[in-house]
Amino acid sequence: MSRRTIETDIFGRETTFEYSERWVGYSLVTLRLVMGWVFFYAGIDKLLAGDWSAQGYLMGAASREGSLFPGLWETMAQNYVGLIDPLNMWGLTLVGLALIVGAAVRWSAFWGSVIMLFYYLSGYPLENSLLIDSHVVYIALLFGIGAFGAGRILGVDEYLERTAVVENNPWLRYVLG
Repeated sequence: MSRRTIETDIFGRETTFEYSERWVGYSLVTLRLVMGWVFFYAGIDKLLAGDWSAQGYLMGAASREGSLFPGLWETMAQNYVGLIDPLNMWGLTLVGLALIVGAAVRWSAFWGSVIMLFYYLSGYPLENSLLIDSHVVYIALLFGIGAFGAGRILGVDEYLERTAVVENNPWLRYVLG
């Protein structure tokens, strides 16, 4: 089994650690697929419902005692729900699909994190935790998936990065991976 050592500086401290390439690969693919399914299912369930709307959730977030930004949630619910609903449903679905197939993983992980940040902020105060809830865990997992470029492991990004378009435009590697 192939092993590697990383020597890096994390928060101003020199760190060295050894890891197994095989198990890191398996874990990254698993994390990518699991997160992809969570997003895809949440989005496709809303799309297929036909009558789903974020309006009730947003109004609840606006009226909750201790809510952060209640005016924002109320404005979104009353004036922008026609934009919020499709962005939410399609955003979740497409982020999930991209993670599952491993296409534009860094781009998708970024937008998945943005969605989770909105869910996190609108859910305040947290019912079952202090500061950290599942949305923060999802953001951290998406950060790791994007940082490692997990789409390069059994994903479409592995092939896209070898195309002439990406070779001629190396900046595209920042959204792939």
